[in-house]
Amino acid sequence: MKFLSQAFVVVCATLFGSVVGDAAASTFSPARPPAIPLAVKSPYMSTWQYAGSDGGNGGYLAGQWPQFWAGQVAAWTGMIRVDGTTYTWMGAPTGPALVTQTSFEYTSTKSVFTMDVGGLVEMNITFLSTLTPDDQKRQSLIFSYLDVGVQSLDGNSHDVQLYTDISAGESAYHVIPAITDRLFRMGFWRSLRCRTMGSRYHQGWQNQLLFSETSDQADWGYWYYATKKVHGLSFQSGSDATVRANFQSNGNLTNTKDTDYRAINAQYPVFGFASDLGQVSGSVNTLYTIGLTQEQAIQFDGATGVVPLTSLWTSYFSSETDATKLSFVYNDYGTASQTAAALDSQISSDSIGLGGQDYLTITSLAARQAFGALQLVGNSTKQYLFLKEISSDGNVQTVDVIFPFHPVLLYLKPELLKLLLDPLFENQESGQYPNMYSMHDLGSSYPNATGHPDGNDEQQPLEECGNMLIMTLAYSQRAQDKAYLQQHYKILKQWTQYLIQEALIPADQISTDDFAGSLANQTNLALKGIIGIEAMAVIANMTNNTADGANYTNIAHDYIDKWQVYGIAQDATPPHTTLGYGLNDTHGLLYNLYGDQELGLKLVPQKVYDMQSAFYPTVADTYGVPLDTRHNYTKSDWEMFTAAIASDDTKAMFIKELASWINDTPTNRPETDLYSATTGDWPGQGAGTFTARPVVGGHFALLALQAQTAAGIHN
Repeated sequence: MKFLSQAFVVVCATLFGSVVGDAAASTFSPARPPAIPLAVKSPYMSTWQYAGSDGGNGGYLAGQWPQFWAGQVAAWTGMIRVDGTTYTWMGAPTGPALVTQTSFEYTSTKSVFTMDVGGLVEMNITFLSTLTPDDQKRQSLIFSYLDVGVQSLDGNSHDVQLYTDISAGESAYHVIPAITDRLFRMGFWRSLRCRTMGSRYHQGWQNQLLFSETSDQADWGYWYYATKKVHGLSFQSGSDATVRANFQSNGNLTNTKDTDYRAINAQYPVFGFASDLGQVSGSVNTLYTIGLTQEQAIQFDGATGVVPLTSLWTSYFSSETDATKLSFVYNDYGTASQTAAALDSQISSDSIGLGGQDYLTITSLAARQAFGALQLVGNSTKQYLFLKEISSDGNVQTVDVIFPFHPVLLYLKPELLKLLLDPLFENQESGQYPNMYSMHDLGSSYPNATGHPDGNDEQQPLEECGNMLIMTLAYSQRAQDKAYLQQHYKILKQWTQYLIQEALIPADQISTDDFAGSLANQTNLALKGIIGIEAMAVIANMTNNTADGANYTNIAHDYIDKWQVYGIAQDATPPHTTLGYGLNDTHGLLYNLYGDQELGLKLVPQKVYDMQSAFYPTVADTYGVPLDTRHNYTKSDWEMFTAAIASDDTKAMFIKELASWINDTPTNRPETDLYSATTGDWPGQGAGTFTARPVVGGHFALLALQAQTAAGIHN
């Protein structure tokens, strides 16, 4: 481990109480989301400002603590002192009055707050979490930016000091402040009690538990909080009351360290920065970065057995504590801002073109959340992309979570889908999974992708076989990579044989909507399997296995003809597909029809598309069409899959109702994909069951279909 130079002392950080003041009305553009993304870049960097009325404060940065996606408080604090009076602009420290938030706006990569500080100065506060699907180096760095701009509001010059401090919430991290020539930096990591470190070097880290989580937060790694060393910058570590009081009274900090090593909850320690901006008339900006480094990121049971995989950034930087990495991130802000603006513009233009402002409201909120479940690992020779099934299970590489997520990758970077599929193929093709059908996930607890050599993963065999066949072909078509199909032909054929045996008349089993319970003869599940067989016919033909191709095509077409008899309530008014064969008084979202369209198969007759488009408006509720007749809840990912293949009017209905839900929902966590279509609130199983999940990548389903043209796929 490389040591930090010129190091100060270690202190600890934890959560603080909440003080919520009355906030003046703010505008929200394009909507007031259920939670506002602040620093969202990985499963372990996922900090939000809760906004919904079920426990949030309506979308205001000041007066409430930011929180980790799972609900733990992260007492990230911001104060500003103008002409001797101190105000709070982030968090809920005791004492100062709150600034007046006048507006909030989000894009795909940014959350921007505008604040009026006593009518004297204006603050523009930007949280930027970059998405760089075309740049693996930058995407692999788990860092986010906070840019605070201050300018005079009344035309006069004002004496201004800016303050921010950080703790790690109830997860109890150490804090390691240190100084370099250009940057102050601070790291913190999980531990139970504080440790010291010498004047130049680390001593050992306490209680690092590799590949371990506590309440979904990592038990290993190093956190950094940094700003540039400039004139007027001061710092201090110590109890929250002492450090913050020093700033409130003096406008600066003492440049001292707290050597009282103690339990986390004893005089809650923080590490703070104060910047004396002097007399401010024009705009003055102060930039901070926050980041997490973990050299070892994933434990993976691959072709050679269980091995640790390093974070991909280690191919570009030497170690977790390498100062050049921190300097690179900080000094890269100009490039990061330009790259983010370009992506924001692309998603904005494409979304508005397909579904208007309502669709942009949906896609731009989903982008950071979708990518926030991912971690790039490996080296310059071989890369993998791992995904955590956040909140609903915690599994690694869950196939039926990758499936609703994958449209965002088809739209932005199909090659990343291959990096998600590769670990699944590698594990199963190495003979480490005994079942003949596709596995459900690569491990029951992220970040341990250690497989299921006993075959006892969650059983969704029809679901996962169909998903793997559809996604493999979708990647190959978009990336024009026929070799990938040939490489995995044997196991794809194996999974197809399972579908041939089981797809037409599905046994009593669960689908991806396992929370709704199992059911025999599921109409929508059968359709996925049949589409999977036809996908294999295309794969066979693309790899010159034409005899197989002809056989699979014959089977798929025979099955789809029978499926239309078994699964459609022909005599209903209007006619529609059923939840299960013969259950003519039932219905559900036929979202698996999307696979036929995204692959350009033309297996399912157009009359089925038209029939469903005519039916959905007849059962629509305030915030969407219920998932099926068993409950009144819906799922936003499947609604966008369904919208993407619907008629123009029905598509517009789905989009409008989901955009309305984003603005109206009382839920107060990072966007849930499961909610009551009637009230917009949590469904019966309680708050927070489904939150911050990457399945919102499915909100890009319309954009993924648009990308077909570039890949030469025609419907």
